[in-house]
Amino acid sequence: MTLDADACYRAFRARDERFDGRFFVAVRSTRVYCRPICAVKAPKRENCTFFVSAAAAEACGFRPCLRCRPELAPGNAIVDARSRLACAAAAAIEEGALDNATLAELAAGLGTTDRHLRRAFRAQFGVAPVAYAQTQRLLLAKRLLTDTGLTATQIAFASGFGSLRRFNALFQARYRLSPVALRARLQRAAPELATDAMAFQLAFRPPYDWTALAQFLGSRAIEGVEEVAGGVYRRAIRIERGGATHVGWIAVEPVDGKAALRVLMSSSLLHAVAPALARVKTVMDLAADPHEIAATLGPIAARRPGLRVPGAFDGFEVAVRAILGQQISVRAARTLAGRFAAAFGSSLDTPFAGVSRLFPRAAAVAALDVGRIAAIGIIGSRAQTILELARAIACGELSLVPGADVPSTLQRLRAIRGIGEWTAQYIAMRAMAWPDAFPYGDLGLRKALREPDPKGVLRAGEAWRPWRAYAAMHLWQSLSLAAGAMHL
Repeated sequence: MTLDADACYRAFRARDERFDGRFFVAVRSTRVYCRPICAVKAPKRENCTFFVSAAAAEACGFRPCLRCRPELAPGNAIVDARSRLACAAAAAIEEGALDNATLAELAAGLGTTDRHLRRAFRAQFGVAPVAYAQTQRLLLAKRLLTDTGLTATQIAFASGFGSLRRFNALFQARYRLSPVALRARLQRAAPELATDAMAFQLAFRPPYDWTALAQFLGSRAIEGVEEVAGGVYRRAIRIERGGATHVGWIAVEPVDGKAALRVLMSSSLLHAVAPALARVKTVMDLAADPHEIAATLGPIAARRPGLRVPGAFDGFEVAVRAILGQQISVRAARTLAGRFAAAFGSSLDTPFAGVSRLFPRAAAVAALDVGRIAAIGIIGSRAQTILELARAIACGELSLVPGADVPSTLQRLRAIRGIGEWTAQYIAMRAMAWPDAFPYGDLGLRKALREPDPKGVLRAGEAWRPWRAYAAMHLWQSLSLAAGAMHL
């Protein structure tokens, strides 16, 4: 990724929010690097160096600004094949993929070689994956030191360090002060976890249409698993990390007066903070650049320029929800999904009346038979489809995660009886966070475009590449929040 230094400096002087997270500016006189929206007085142009990632800035000896907090910057959307691979690897690293696996194993999971991954990653972020991982651990630790009252030992292990000694040594070497000194300098550490929760903020590039996103998620919320109440999205989550299972709850809402979301997370997720925050970013589509998307979509994006594409906390959950939604209304599909979670999921204690269950694992569903699934009111053919899907995921044949190879995953999905093009595209759109997914056979899209032939919808969508998933969201919005679409 090549940066135009003069353009970057102009954006920095203007504190242009559109470039937040797109680059970082390092000041040679102070050895500090900042986000382009930092409120400090702009240094002279000759003292500035620009980097494509925080890791690249730190690799050159710069330390993060304590005022603008580079660890809060939004990420970058995945578009072309090379950047998609690099960003998929970065997302996996944020979830702790290199804490207990090698780079070769990470590359294999992304369908490539470690050599090619290193090349693509360095081209995108300016550093090797291992260096990027180290920076992510340090920035997460800095976030926890700033935003929580956790002890240094708790923070060290929550951030992926193998020992407190290693954490202290690396933090001191990289940031030129100890973790304890940083907390004392900030004098803003949160109290201990008396409320059994941790609070964080995640930034985005405005505009951001929280109302539309919350309505979309709320109207499709699986009873017991998730809810939207009072403008707050809440749900139960399960995260596998380091051979352990972590369960808990999260609550997400916008921060008044800031381009950020507030995330409240149960302390039971302490050792899964990184993957939990990474999944919130995906579900809330915080890496999107609304100006870039709107420039491609044109008039259809004019009414709701901050519209996002909702992602998924669990690809299996979204895929089951999509299968259940075939040929029936949103409300009916929601009812069936709630029954499915109640029958096969597990209970979870939370402070929210509407959140009390975890959606079942694919492995647990794979062990069922068609009769048990059909017994809760799901027709036999769809029960069989869900069973085949669960078995494919449980045995590792299918991975429904952001960054998975799109063509091969779509092909594998279509090979499952009962999953057609619409369902496969919808799963790619949400579970795989593929911005160019386009369920062109959808009734709502055909109505919005006044085009009876799905092929005509597909032809119309060519003008919106590589953001056809966003085009679909805007078209559904034009039908009064997708009231006319059956299959969502």
